Amino acid sequence: MNKRLILIIVIGILAIGNAYFISRNYILSRNLTAVSSEASSFETNKKVLNFSQLFVDLVLNSKSEIDFDTRLRLENAVRDIKDSEILNQWNKFVNSATESQAQEEVKSLLTLLIKKIQ
Repeated sequence: MNKRLILIIVIGILAIGNAYFISRNYILSRNLTAVSSEASSFETNKKVLNFSQLFVDLVLNSKSEIDFDTRLRLENAVRDIKDSEILNQWNKFVNSATESQAQEEVKSLLTLLIKKIQ
């Protein structure tokens, strides 16, 4: 009888321990997902800010025509963001037919970049 009671108590303690660790695992898993999402958002924000700074420095503050290497650098930076909306707006800017259209597309691009920073 004593052995049976001890066995039941041990099984009960083990079951409670398992329930605790399962619930703890679930909570930690949810926290990890949240932190991972935040880290991804941070990385995207960093890329958007880097591209924005690069764009301002190389395009808006330029006194001369933009050369091929600079265009390629900007193109790679905008693609590295991996955001289709920003890429589409970038393509509208790059494919502008007139200077006034390009100015409007630059305004739209900069507005979009600011909105994308979370």
